[in-house]
Amino acid sequence: MITIIAGTNRKDSNTKKVAEAYKTILSKKNIECKILGLDEVNVYERNELFLVMEKAFLLDAEKIIIVLPEYNGSFPGVLKLMIDNSDVKNVWPNKKILLTGISTGRAGNLRGLEHLTGVLLYLKANVHHNRLPISVVHTLLNGDGILSDETTIKTLNTQVDEFLLF
Repeated sequence: MITIIAGTNRKDSNTKKVAEAYKTILSKKNIECKILGLDEVNVYERNELFLVMEKAFLLDAEKIIIVLPEYNGSFPGVLKLMIDNSDVKNVWPNKKILLTGISTGRAGNLRGLEHLTGVLLYLKANVHHNRLPISVVHTLLNGDGILSDETTIKTLNTQVDEFLLF
C-alpha cells in the first residue's frame, strides 16, 4: 500500500488536487493507495486519533508519496509537525519516499524539496532521486480543478513507474 500525503492543511488546495492525480495514476496501475490529507487530521498532538492515523497511513505504508507546496521558501510547518509527532524510530527508517514540490511560482518548491529531503535523510528514509518540482501548478488544472496538463501527467507517470521499481 502506498500513502500519498497532501502536505498542507489548507482546504481545497492545489496540493490535494495533485495528490488526487497520483491516486488516479496508481489506481490505473492497480496499486492500492490512499491519500492522507493534512487538512483532514489533527497533527498538533500525539493523541489517540493521531495514533490511529499513524498506523493506517504511515506505519502500514510500504511507500509514501509526499506532495509539498511552497510555503515561504520551504514546506508547510504542518507537514513538519506531523513528522515530528510521528514515531520517528518506526515510521521513517528505510521507508521509500517520493517527493513532488508544487508552487504557483516558477521554481516548483525546489528549496522545500531540498529541506524535506534533508529531514527525511536524517530520519534514515530512502528518498527517490526523481524529486519533481511542478511550477505554476494553478495553470495545469482544468476548470474542475483536475490536473489535466498532458506533459505533466506523462511526467508523473514516468516518476511513478520509477518509484514502483525503487
